[in-house]
Amino acid sequence: MRQLPVVIGLTLVLIGCSGLSKSGYYKHDGPPRYQRVNVSQVPDAIPRHEKLSDTGNAPYTVQGKTYYPMVNDRGYRERGVASWYGRMFHGRRTSSGEPYDMYAMTAAHRTLPLPSYARVRNLRNDKQIIVRINDRGPFLHNRLIDLSYAAAFKLGITGTGTGLVEVSTVHPDTLVVETSPVRVPVVNARDESPSMYVQVGAFTLRENAERMRRQLQAHAHGPVILQQARLTNGEIHRVRVGPIATVDEADRILESMQRQGFDPRLILE
Repeated sequence: MRQLPVVIGLTLVLIGCSGLSKSGYYKHDGPPRYQRVNVSQVPDAIPRHEKLSDTGNAPYTVQGKTYYPMVNDRGYRERGVASWYGRMFHGRRTSSGEPYDMYAMTAAHRTLPLPSYARVRNLRNDKQIIVRINDRGPFLHNRLIDLSYAAAFKLGITGTGTGLVEVSTVHPDTLVVETSPVRVPVVNARDESPSMYVQVGAFTLRENAERMRRQLQAHAHGPVILQQARLTNGEIHRVRVGPIATVDEADRILESMQRQGFDPRLILE
């Protein structure tokens, strides 16, 4: 998750173990032992024009998968699971070369530019924060973003360890200057309750999707459904397990599907 290549080696060790606490973070990690900062008062990151970091923006490989950091992140918006990291990494160098500060409004992302800025919205409670992306990760269980302790606290996910979120990039030219201080416009809440699925395959031919659905029935640990969607170039048939109630359950299904040789991914709709 952290500095390349040293911390990616550490990440691989963590990926290979199951030492997660009941709160979702690694058993040696967690919140600060002594709360010296009122994290509820930590201000959001304010987007500004910055030169790209000299480190962390080149393609890199973790567990045999190569990631290609974005050059243009405008219009990026994605939903997924957020996790967080705390005292175990406090003070260590991030992939951008900066020291990690668990009290700062920062985050790790696999491909967003370093540095860049993103709005993270909790889809369960609609809390919203702005973070500065300055690190690489997470690489565990299809997590989308790894938040600092302060960011996770303000989003309301430190107790559970994970949360369902929407991540969208924010740029300096979207700032609103009315009074001091400068503020970032808030995204209006939508009436929604996202459903979580594990997608195992997508096919243009329905019979191929049906074949995979039958193959998964006995091993999916959940209902296997077929969802049809119309795209600009035709129809697609998606094979999914779900809906799934919790992130822990999704993790178990993902691991099971991976052991069977599938390439599953988590979907929020």
